[in-house]
Amino acid sequence: MKNKIFKYDFLIVGAGLVGSLAAIALHQKKFNVLVIEKNKILPNDKRTLAVNANSRDFLKNLGIWKELKSNFESIDKIMIKDYVNKDDLIFHNTAESMGSVVFNRSLLKISRDYLKRNKILLTDIDFKLSNHNPKKIVSINSKKYFFNKVIISGGKNFENYEKIKKKVFDLGHQAYVGFFNHQKNHYQTAYEIFTPKGPLAVLPSPNRQKKSSTFIFSTKNKENFKSLSTLIKKNFYSSHGNISLRSSISSYPIRPHLSRSIQKDILLIGDTAHSIHPVAGQGWNLGIKDIQALCSCLEVHSIDNLNFDDYFFSKRIIENLTYLTFTSAINYLYENQKPITKSIIKASHFTLSQFPSLKNLFIKQAMGRIS
Repeated sequence: MKNKIFKYDFLIVGAGLVGSLAAIALHQKKFNVLVIEKNKILPNDKRTLAVNANSRDFLKNLGIWKELKSNFESIDKIMIKDYVNKDDLIFHNTAESMGSVVFNRSLLKISRDYLKRNKILLTDIDFKLSNHNPKKIVSINSKKYFFNKVIISGGKNFENYEKIKKKVFDLGHQAYVGFFNHQKNHYQTAYEIFTPKGPLAVLPSPNRQKKSSTFIFSTKNKENFKSLSTLIKKNFYSSHGNISLRSSISSYPIRPHLSRSIQKDILLIGDTAHSIHPVAGQGWNLGIKDIQALCSCLEVHSIDNLNFDDYFFSKRIIENLTYLTFTSAINYLYENQKPITKSIIKASHFTLSQFPSLKNLFIKQAMGRIS
């Protein structure tokens, strides 16, 4: 018993939302999974999460969504405004809501509770992969383990060890995230406003009175509570009435990137694999697509297949690269403020407004219905 080796299909490093949900999906497909997390206590994350329709269906299939009960808010309409075009672009889908907004902590707690109930989570483990070799016997808490695959889901700030090749497109942006209360009903409407200083997204926050919203503003400028409050009131007084910004505002640097592990049998998912500018509101949803692609690969290819890593990467690279390129390009256009870039913005706006098929394509993309 002393020399026993515990054999697992997957080791998942990081029990954040994407890592935890990947573990649940693999566990439900009868794979032997172990998740390790360096933090012992659940993070006090007060932010919200935009869950598109595809991700919502994924959570429903896992049996997770029903546990949220009414602790979410639907997104029935998306409005896009900018400083170049007079008219707004409005997107809505009559068949179903385009997405939902949930509190990060609520979804993370439900996911972590699943892992704990099924005894597949070890916390307070600061596991370094710098010297890890595929299929090597490793020790965790004085026990020896064998893993077929290692999945890294450590977020944007995961240790950039020499085995990972990371490409970073640092635009010098800082994201400011917070909440505000307002006088009028938000009517389940999400907004994306392209200001000269940077994109400002506002989402309806879970609230019975429907008078609370969350925002994310990304800019190269340094902002404070007063400047952010002025920005929100200026852009949303007409639609939301009197506004009161909450004092708990968090900020973090935005560093869009694509990464791929160059070591065999190590897979990257979520923000460790890719991070895009929040202008698209799709970063976390791309992490869900990673999990779905992994499960899809496992239905066709054996976990021991020598080319498994390449199959998985090939299923994700096009979409991830497309989002990275699109979000970087759209920020450049709006920040540039030159006549030629304004002309491109106007032409794109006109095309979307005049062709219903393109608007429907945008709606499908926003809902995650396009593979």
